[in-house]
Amino acid sequence: MAHFYMEPSRTFSEFLLVPNLTTKNCNPSNVSLKTPIVKFKKGETPAYSLNIPFASAVMQAVSDDRMAVALARSGGISFIFGSQTVESQAEMVRKAKSYKAGFVVSRSNLMPSHTLKDVLELKERTGHSTVAITSDGSPKGKLLGIVTGRDYRISRDSLSKSVGDFMTPFAKLIYGKSGITLSEANDLIWDHKLNCLPVVSDEGNLEYLVFRKDYDEHKENPTELLDANKSYIVGAGINTKDYTERVPALVAAGVDVLVIDSSDGYSEWQKDTIEYVKSNFDDVKIGAGNVVDREGFLYLVEAGADFIKIGIGGGSICITREQKGIGRGQASALIEVAAARDEYYEQTGIYVPICSDGGIVHDYHITLALAMGADFVMMGRYFARFDESPTRKLKVGNNFVKEFWGEGSNRARNWERYDTGGKAGLMFEEGVDSYVPYAGSLQENLGKTIHKIKSTMCNCGSITIPELQRNARITLVSATSIVEGGAHDVILKENNITGE
Repeated sequence: MAHFYMEPSRTFSEFLLVPNLTTKNCNPSNVSLKTPIVKFKKGETPAYSLNIPFASAVMQAVSDDRMAVALARSGGISFIFGSQTVESQAEMVRKAKSYKAGFVVSRSNLMPSHTLKDVLELKERTGHSTVAITSDGSPKGKLLGIVTGRDYRISRDSLSKSVGDFMTPFAKLIYGKSGITLSEANDLIWDHKLNCLPVVSDEGNLEYLVFRKDYDEHKENPTELLDANKSYIVGAGINTKDYTERVPALVAAGVDVLVIDSSDGYSEWQKDTIEYVKSNFDDVKIGAGNVVDREGFLYLVEAGADFIKIGIGGGSICITREQKGIGRGQASALIEVAAARDEYYEQTGIYVPICSDGGIVHDYHITLALAMGADFVMMGRYFARFDESPTRKLKVGNNFVKEFWGEGSNRARNWERYDTGGKAGLMFEEGVDSYVPYAGSLQENLGKTIHKIKSTMCNCGSITIPELQRNARITLVSATSIVEGGAHDVILKENNITGE
């Protein structure tokens, strides 16, 4: 006989947080949103932690290299979408990893025999205004000079002019020697008013470039998520079909964390994928999912997953529940899995973070998800609205919107996402093609959301996420109390009404 869950499947909108005593220490400025993203043993420090509990979804319409940089700059992580060729995804990871670092391997290089036309074409292709001139045009060749925008004038110089005739030659460069520390490099930059400092070996070969803008950006973004080399931490989505080809390419590109992207992760295909990664890449972390219950969580954890994603059918563009009748209310799924995670930790001493993926409509739902046990949340619609998402900004009627489509839609053509073991192609859609209201920049909107979360945590008497998970008091709400919670029994003012 089938197993029946007679308790209703609950959503975030059916709960509210009940305030605890707000002590004088509970001030938003004292709140830490730092949270682990990969498993760790009791008493140890996780290999990776987020400075804010946000991840952008593994979606074509959300997470590319630009979103990866923008979100890491704010302290979160993007998982660059996998429904593209291996080469293009690896290149996105490579771009995001090299966007900012303390010591940067030069990616724009020419030889003295090249021309101004070559410089301009390289700048157009890469966006880099600084070009290293080496003996063989390689990033590790003998450094002969540097070209920046100050070395030429397009209005006066011929496009056929040789680079060797206008570059700043090595003899006139201020440079650092191999083994210099980042602090010492930044001191040279400031002392000599430089924008870029090359670092060279004793033989004169270029090793790295250090940029002033990287130092400035770090001071402007104190919560940015960096690895040991001061590069942004970047994630990427994979599937259970071509992982033996895709994973090595992503690892070579520098990816930090992988996640298997699937509408239903409780499958043997995910187990095989996890075991392949763990057997071949010791240091690579991999999340798995999505699941909605204790059994699914334990299956993937025992397979070796470093974190687990929770949620089926709760995304704003996901119609899995409608099409297949599969899924569970996000709150119910999260509560059960969080309990299983805590029980597993007590029994083994290994803490496996969980990510709540889907079901978030309002900002306060994020705080609820954290209070219910999520270590971080993954969102698609939220991030699709911003300038940094990869989709087009359009005007529909009198409003600006951005395109937003699901990975289960025909537009995405992401058949690899579905662990069916059958032939390639989508027999039916599990996502829709849509628009979301345009909201502006990520940083401005994310800042408001974070402030709401911190303020609510203070109302709950907590200044860390673990405190919130231990101490939060959560109540079910009735349909009428939901109505009561919004503006009611008043005539709202319209912005276009003016006084005489």
